[in-house]
Amino acid sequence: MNKNTLQIFQIDAFTSEVFKGNPACVMPLEQWLPDDILLNIAKENNVSETAFFIKKDDHFYLRWFTPEIEMDLCGHATLATAYCLKNHLNFKNDSVKFDSMSGELIVKYKGDYLQMDFPHRKPKKSELPQNIMDSLSIKPSEILKSRDYVLVYENEDQIKNIQIDKELFDKKNIDPGGVVITSLGDHADFVSRYFVPQCSFFEDPVTGSTHCSLVPYWSERLKKNKLKSIQLSERGGEMICEDVGNRVLIDGKAVTYSDGYVHLKY
Repeated sequence: MNKNTLQIFQIDAFTSEVFKGNPACVMPLEQWLPDDILLNIAKENNVSETAFFIKKDDHFYLRWFTPEIEMDLCGHATLATAYCLKNHLNFKNDSVKFDSMSGELIVKYKGDYLQMDFPHRKPKKSELPQNIMDSLSIKPSEILKSRDYVLVYENEDQIKNIQIDKELFDKKNIDPGGVVITSLGDHADFVSRYFVPQCSFFEDPVTGSTHCSLVPYWSERLKKNKLKSIQLSERGGEMICEDVGNRVLIDGKAVTYSDGYVHLKY
């Protein structure tokens, strides 16, 4: 394979069925390409995140790009990368370690599940930008913030039925974060949805990184460490999570949608 031909895998994360969960493209590299090329590849792939990685001694360095920006952390694309290594690239270990902009990330292989070891980002009370508040058809009962704004609601019906005025919502760029809405769940400990202003993907199907904040919040409120989470997007996804003090463990499944090659000329 020449240097301008790259492998590409599209993986649906946080699901065991294609067409569900959150799709991510995963692309192994021998060395880093220029950032503008990585961004253009992510734009061309046109999924919410593309993960690029290179081997580094006994571990890997991992980066995530949306079609607009490089992200500091992405859960579903990390899960997809670990799944790709084990199922397509002959990785034999019981766990994989990634270096990233968010520090060291470890994913363990546990049967059909992959368990991600992620940062603990307990959200704190905050105020919401007025344009975002005005865009919400249902107002939250509590406003918190870590990387993302965390808006707490009274029940699952509010999470399902909320309407967001995208024109108002998009007036303020809050990169690299977004807005996660959450409540107690009817069939899980909690449910959520995630929206990003000025992004080509307004609602993210399933978002692992928001659980760095959601799990500490709900663990404290429900007085339990192990939690089941459902994301109520159209595609939907499920996670089993655990608050272990200074880290958050997130378990999920993944499945391959496609694999192939990208041929670059630049």
